[in-house]
Amino acid sequence: MIVTDWIHVIAGLFILISLSLGHWVNPYWYLLTAFVGANLFQFGFSKFCPLGLILKKMGVPESR
Repeated sequence: MIVTDWIHVIAGLFILISLSLGHWVNPYWYLLTAFVGANLFQFGFSKFCPLGLILKKMGVPESR
């Protein structure tokens, strides 16, 4: 998998976890969902994502 694939997988996991925590623990966890969504939104326009930088430093390839 490449960097953008990992970004989508990790973002989806964070969204599912934060929705579960928001439902069963505290509604403030929904703010994490909003943050992840906003980060994905800005990534679509700017192609900049802090997680992408971390993944690249870990050696994840940028293209197939």
